[in-house]
Amino acid sequence: MLERTRSTERYARGFTAAVAAVAALVLAANAGPAKATGPGPDRPATAPVEAAVR
Repeated sequence: MLERTRSTERYARGFTAAVAAVAALVLAANAGPAKATGPGPDRPATAPVEAAVR
């Protein structure tokens, strides 16, 4: 028959699982792509408005 676990053990396992989940979320949030650089000095960011209207 299964032995009943103590409440202290259950709380310790829950706390450990919560710490592991938070650590995984923090690591996943920081593992995103590198920041994109802006357009180079020889390249405009967008097309001129006159070209888009025609």
